[in-house]
Amino acid sequence: MIVNRRVFTLAGVAIGLSACSNLPLSPTQHSAVTPTGLPADLRPVPNSGYSAWVSSYRERVMTKGISESTLNSAFRSAGYLPGVIDRDRNQAEFKRSLEDYLSIAASDERISKGRLAFKRHQLTLRALQNTYGVDAEIICAIWGLESFYGERRGNVPTISATSTLAYDGRRGSFFEKQLTAALEILQAGDITVGGMIGSWAGAMGHTQFIPTSYQAFAVDFTGDGRRDIWSDDPSDALASTAAYLQLNGWSRGLRWGSEIGTRASNGKAIQPQEGGPRFSISNNFNVLKKYNNSDAYAIGVGHLADRIAGGGPLQGTFPPDEFGFTKKDRIALQERLTNKGFDTGGVDGVIGTQTLEAVGAYQQSISQPSTGIPSRALLQSLS
Repeated sequence: MIVNRRVFTLAGVAIGLSACSNLPLSPTQHSAVTPTGLPADLRPVPNSGYSAWVSSYRERVMTKGISESTLNSAFRSAGYLPGVIDRDRNQAEFKRSLEDYLSIAASDERISKGRLAFKRHQLTLRALQNTYGVDAEIICAIWGLESFYGERRGNVPTISATSTLAYDGRRGSFFEKQLTAALEILQAGDITVGGMIGSWAGAMGHTQFIPTSYQAFAVDFTGDGRRDIWSDDPSDALASTAAYLQLNGWSRGLRWGSEIGTRASNGKAIQPQEGGPRFSISNNFNVLKKYNNSDAYAIGVGHLADRIAGGGPLQGTFPPDEFGFTKKDRIALQERLTNKGFDTGGVDGVIGTQTLEAVGAYQQSISQPSTGIPSRALLQSLS
């Protein structure tokens, strides 16, 4: 049986990764960060409905073998997190092009950090390749996409997150299963209550496993008796990812695919973005989609893995965007706005909310209507 590892998946090239810890908090979420490092809305607040639900849940779950001591320990500091519900109900599904997605997934920073991480952990990664048959670079690339090589694992208490979503979320039954699985993990002794942290949606560790997927696939690769995907040592987490892919049908020695024109084509051809590069894909591409059900994600992992291994950028070109801009134009826009003091949130060639706000602010500064819509004339005026 295939067990889906992720709480949220991507459809086509729609990027809905806001539940994952590897993305930075939004500007509004940064506005009230507490000394613990969490935004104020991700700290427990009193909620009588939640408390009543937990009381009823405790009675139910004790019949499934969860001890009273485990429950007392788990819920001692747990509570209702209003920010979890806000994020669950207001997830923006950003419709990104494949070009934009790859600009993020295989950015220069992610590639350079990936090569350093691979060098640092190459003995473990090569051992995993030998054991599970999954390419070492693929494992490293998934690590890079999921938590920026362990830098962004998330710090939201999993019991609070899953119990909040079980009580007041869109998919209460699903998250109650995740909560119960999390309690079973605690009871088994793999991690302490204080150490069980992750994303606001309950995904945990270096490669962001939800609790039920942890139970199905997590591996004690270090041999210390604990399947510790939370440790600063990523070995167990990386092994768990390799085991996941192997058990979902990964074929040893088979490439994920390649850009058509750079290698001989021997698989199914796809073109995720009209007018953009075409790819030849193998069954291992489909296995990557079991990790996250998106063509963009699978290409992102494969391409990042190729870049970590020393490969070059894609050779094909992408068509201009809705503003008539190429990626080079978008980078120029962001650079020029930044040079004039308008914060675009970085120079990556991806036009997001901050870039559009910077465009609007610049337009206002030159006494033009603040539409926030880039144009060639606006780009020229910035030069």
